[in-house]
Amino acid sequence: MLPIRPMRFHKYHALGNDYIVLDPADFPAWRPAPDAGLIRAVCHRHFGVGSDGILWGPLPSENSDFGLRIFNPDGSEAEKSGNGLRIFSRFLHDQKRVGAAPFTIGTPGGQVRSLVKENGRLVTVAMGRVSFDSAEIPVALAGAAREVINETLTAGGRDFTFCAATIGNPHCVLPLPAAAVTAGLAQRFGPHIETHPLFPRKTNVQFLGVRDRANIRIEIWERGAGYTLASGSSAGAAAAVAHRLGLVDRNLTVHMPGGGLGIEIGDGYSILMTGPVGKVAAGEMHPDLFGADTLRIINEAAAGTL
Repeated sequence: MLPIRPMRFHKYHALGNDYIVLDPADFPAWRPAPDAGLIRAVCHRHFGVGSDGILWGPLPSENSDFGLRIFNPDGSEAEKSGNGLRIFSRFLHDQKRVGAAPFTIGTPGGQVRSLVKENGRLVTVAMGRVSFDSAEIPVALAGAAREVINETLTAGGRDFTFCAATIGNPHCVLPLPAAAVTAGLAQRFGPHIETHPLFPRKTNVQFLGVRDRANIRIEIWERGAGYTLASGSSAGAAAAVAHRLGLVDRNLTVHMPGGGLGIEIGDGYSILMTGPVGKVAAGEMHPDLFGADTLRIINEAAAGTL
């Protein structure tokens, strides 16, 4: 059902990875969640507000203080997002729903624990454990389930060595010489790897270059979103892979085009992520955004039939 009155939105970014927070209480006609067409309209950079995704919450949760669903700009749902979780944490703080004490957020990719610092400008999230197990990720590999470390795939006419991981959502990390990691590389090969037959649920893609034992750089192609300036779960997965390969220590900075994110790798490859969050805007979406002609243009363009 389409809205008939202006509806509130809150926009934030984490290292240039921007999300729109929509509180379900403001959208009674969209319960239990907006459909793919509405999501594409809100996220559209020209017709809509523009963002790398939507954070739909807070929602009721049986086991966590707050529930959250995360939607990509193509309308698909993400299991987990590190930057999205930090942004959602600041939103809860700005709305005075949390204070200085840690709290939990439940996502389809598992529960995380969050702590807001510096009046919301810095957030630490315990993201959970990284696994390299092919069955957990999942990766469609022949043979027995195993850790997917330094295997080979072919995409876009090029062979890559890759490692696969999950931190509640799937990742494909491609170690390369640091000088070879560029935005152009991610934009050229990311789409082919995201949809590679090895990944039945598609995958996030990170091109990884190691600077030294405390610093790595990644370029990111995000599942359902495309090229992005930063990704928290990507940073955690890439850091875990670099540590698993013996290339970095447990405390490191992951450098991305949008800035650096602090990662601490604990026992069992648990990931503690710390990084900034900035507030961009709060306002109202006008009903014209969801007019029949606008939705038709956006959805036909997404389907490639325009």
